[in-house]
Amino acid sequence: MKDFRLFDIYDFLMDEDFIRWVRFHKNEDNDFWNKWLEQYPEKHIVIAEAKSILEIFEKQENPVAESEKQAEINKLIFTIVGHKPQQLPGAKVKHISFFKKKWYVAASLFIVIVSSAIYFSLNGSTGSGQYHYTAVTPSKRLIENVNTSEKAVTLRLPDGSEVKLSPNSRIAYANDFDSTPTRDIYLLGEGVFTVTKNPSSPFRVFANEIVTKVLGTSFVVRSFEKDSTIKVTVKTGKVSVYSQSEIKETAMPNRLGGIILTPNQELVYQKEKQKFQKTLLDNPLMIVPEAADKSLLYEDTPLEHVFNQLSKNFGVNIVFDSDLLKKCTITADLRTVPFYEKLDFICKAIGASYEEMDGQVVIQSYGCQ
Repeated sequence: MKDFRLFDIYDFLMDEDFIRWVRFHKNEDNDFWNKWLEQYPEKHIVIAEAKSILEIFEKQENPVAESEKQAEINKLIFTIVGHKPQQLPGAKVKHISFFKKKWYVAASLFIVIVSSAIYFSLNGSTGSGQYHYTAVTPSKRLIENVNTSEKAVTLRLPDGSEVKLSPNSRIAYANDFDSTPTRDIYLLGEGVFTVTKNPSSPFRVFANEIVTKVLGTSFVVRSFEKDSTIKVTVKTGKVSVYSQSEIKETAMPNRLGGIILTPNQELVYQKEKQKFQKTLLDNPLMIVPEAADKSLLYEDTPLEHVFNQLSKNFGVNIVFDSDLLKKCTITADLRTVPFYEKLDFICKAIGASYEEMDGQVVIQSYGCQ
């Protein structure tokens, strides 16, 4: 039994059932494919592209010999990748008739679709293109979902995890995670992931040059082709991010290696420079229940206690000299105000300043003023 969910455009172009539907439009075939597309609307784009190519073939007025078709495909491949095609036995050089040009247009469309995969498979070893979504996914048997709407779409993955897929984004994954040691996802665009916890089977998101690995948490990956950066933002839990080309993953599947991110931290990967930068979010949010914020009412409270409580509530590491500030106390109402406003108030009260460095806050002070 065929599982059309796993088909890519090349599979559809080679499938007899699909070709019969496009050519003859039988009622039973129409019923099947219309119901199938209702069930799997994410496949509309792939189906439409495959149909367009086959319909161009059907419109040709004169048949073209198979040897001539193959010869022209070889020429097109030669144009794209620069490799000389193998000469077919008995093939002769012919002038292209007006009617036969339509077939060549169809062949050209097909080659354009697969040219990216061909190019990167032959030349990707020297550049980051080998990790691009269009270079990696064609060789794997994956289910693909494409969001062509103007709103985010929530999808449930085979392990129960969820992803909110942003507009103009696509995602691909295996039909079953049970047969593999890792749960691998391929993303082009933006996705908000809420991952079902399973320490024995790490969840990995491949977004072009970088991989985000988690054991169970929620996070955001943004990797649009037009963007100069790739961003990973942690909402809850802990994730690790590493470059496919430079950083090898730890051999232990249930451990996190690479650059570790915690809540309210964001990692920015600059594609051109191949450089990572870890920062705090512009507006860090509390990672504990909102009720905990009501406890941030202080009267002659040791400053060390205040910093430790803020660090716990927001999941942000606050670095300070405890010996230098051990005699400092503060009286303040820090409830309901944003994280950075809390820091501004504290630093102004003791004559200090702070700086955000590598995803943490560093307090600079000469003692209580």
